[in-house]
Amino acid sequence: MRKIKYKKGRKLQHITLEYTGSHKEHETEMQLFVYNDTDVVEYDKFTVLALNSCFDYTKNNWLNIHGLNDIGLLKTIGAHFKLDDYLLADILNTTKRTKLEEQPNILFFNIKSLLPSEYSDNISVEQLSFILKDGILISFQEKRSDFFTHIRERLRTHSGIVRTKKVDYLLYLLLDAVIENFYITIEDEEDKIEELINLTKKGADRIILEKIENHRDNFNFLKRSIVPLRDSLYYLKTIKDDDDNGLIQKETFNFFIRLHQKSLELLEQIESDMSSLESASNFYFSEQSRKMNEIMKTLTIISAIFIPLTFIVGVYGMNFENMPELKYRYGYHSVMVAMVLLVIALIVYFKKRRWF
Repeated sequence: MRKIKYKKGRKLQHITLEYTGSHKEHETEMQLFVYNDTDVVEYDKFTVLALNSCFDYTKNNWLNIHGLNDIGLLKTIGAHFKLDDYLLADILNTTKRTKLEEQPNILFFNIKSLLPSEYSDNISVEQLSFILKDGILISFQEKRSDFFTHIRERLRTHSGIVRTKKVDYLLYLLLDAVIENFYITIEDEEDKIEELINLTKKGADRIILEKIENHRDNFNFLKRSIVPLRDSLYYLKTIKDDDDNGLIQKETFNFFIRLHQKSLELLEQIESDMSSLESASNFYFSEQSRKMNEIMKTLTIISAIFIPLTFIVGVYGMNFENMPELKYRYGYHSVMVAMVLLVIALIVYFKKRRWF
C-alpha cells in the first residue's frame, strides 16, 4: 500500500509559476458571486474579460477559481488584484504546507483539504488557497468539487447570516467546510480501525499488520496537516486586538477562534485514535505470541509423551544376551501394552493439570 506523506516534488524558485499538483487534466474555470444583504448576482462562467465590469466594490465579491493549469489566466488575476508573484507561486505549488500570511491589505491562507479515497485506504489531498482583500475573497481549488456547495446555496437563498456579513465571515465558512472534511476523514479512519480490531480478534493474518501500519501513516499525515492549521488559526486568534489591516471584523474573530478550537479537538481525536491503533497493533502481536505459545505447548506435550517411550525403546534396543525379556514369549506384546498404558497415563495426567 502507498505510504501517505507530503510530496517532495521538484525544487522550484519562490516566484516560479508552475502547477505541481496531480489534477492537470482539469480546465481552469471561474465563478463569481456579488452579494449583499438585499441582493446576490452569480456569474457561473466568469472570464477575465469581465474583471472590470462585474465586480462591485460597494458589495461583497467572491471569486472562486477551479483548476490551476492556466498559468496565463492566474497571472492576469494576480496583476489585476496586485498580488505578488510569490503568492501565486505558493498557490500553484501544492507541496507547500498550510500557512497564513498577512500583507498590507491582503490576508493569504493556504490549506490542505483531506478526504478518504473511495476505493482504497489512502487519503486524497487537495490544496486550497484563499486571498482576502477589502470586499473581495478569492479562492483557488485544484479541481471542481462540492466542498462549498452548501455555502453557495446559502448565498442564493439568503439562508443564515452570510449575506449580512463581510467576506471575512465567508472565509470563515469556507475554512469551516474544509475542516469538516478532516472530521469526515478521521471518522472513516476510525471505522476502518474498528474493523481491524475485530479482524485481529479473529486471527493474526500478516495483511492486518500491513493495514495497521498504513492507517498509522494516515494518522501521522493528518496530524502533519492539522498542526500548521492550528498554528495559523492561533495567529488569527492573537491579532484580534492589533489587526492593522482591518480585513477581519472584530466580531468575526470569535468565529475563527472556534476554528482554532476545532483544530485542537481534531488533534486530540487523532491522538486518541492513534492509541487505539497502537492497541490493535499490540493485540496483533499478543495474538501472534499466544499462537506461538500454543504451538510450543503442543510440541512440548508431544515431546514429553515420547521421551519415556524413546527411553523404553532404547533400553530394549541394546540386545544384551542377559536380558530375560528378550526371550520371553510375550515380551514384545507386554512392552507395547506398557507403552500404550504409559501414553494414556501421561495424557490423563496432562489433562488433569489442564496443560492442554
